[in-house]
Amino acid sequence: METGKFTGFEVTLEKPGIAWIEFNEPERLNGMTSAKKRDLVETLIQAQMDKAVRVVVFIGTGRAFCAGDDLKAYQGSSDDSTPLMPPIPPGHDTPIDTYNGLRSISQALNLAIRNLDKLSICAINGIAIQTGLSLALACDFRIAAEEARLGSATLRFALLPDEGGQYLLVQHMGVAKTMDFLLRKKIISAQECLELGLVHEVVPADQLRQHAANLALELANGPQASMRLLKRSIYNAAELSFEQSLDEIASKTAITDHHADAREGVAAFREKREADFNAWLKEYE
Repeated sequence: METGKFTGFEVTLEKPGIAWIEFNEPERLNGMTSAKKRDLVETLIQAQMDKAVRVVVFIGTGRAFCAGDDLKAYQGSSDDSTPLMPPIPPGHDTPIDTYNGLRSISQALNLAIRNLDKLSICAINGIAIQTGLSLALACDFRIAAEEARLGSATLRFALLPDEGGQYLLVQHMGVAKTMDFLLRKKIISAQECLELGLVHEVVPADQLRQHAANLALELANGPQASMRLLKRSIYNAAELSFEQSLDEIASKTAITDHHADAREGVAAFREKREADFNAWLKEYE
């Protein structure tokens, strides 16, 4: 995948296959624009198809992870960035343009994160509102700094959580708590998020990057084929009946049981040693 500075974020790649996507517009509270969303979608497609990538980590700079859409600079980008995608109209001029813009650009970002087979981590360094919240919830793991605050609060402007925030919140904490969270326009602390199940861990701000790096390394060293299929199976299970989920995971097990990583796992157990997975990816490191 391409690394460097793009529209509002920077991409770096560390061994063994950890891609860091760092929002780098702290003066704008890392607000989202249509151009940034399109570049992020392209970056995630590249990560999906690049065998050198195993884990994707999102993190912000400054006091915000992402404070929502940057309406003052909706087509803007950093001066030293190199856009990945050419500019197109952002939509939202008419009702049908809003519908198309949401589906094609805004919602496409969270869908790209959820469709990623590689595992994803969101290191929430500060404020995560609206777009920032839904992006974080679309990731597989979330670690928050103690100072972080999360919320949707779109109703403060009589707007809706139109990028899938309502669905993701229901998945994470159920209908009743989502109703209370959204309808009462809450913006809550990292600790409250932990209690509600919206984040997995809360850490001091100066330890956030290291905690995210440690988790990324753990995940990157795990058996990638099995982990990616299990991730998909877990998300599928939330939508399927028990019988359907049994059939679904059986089809995936038919793949993983015969994979080289499974043979290595069994051999390591018999030989009482740590398994050395991912031989099939070594050439891409």
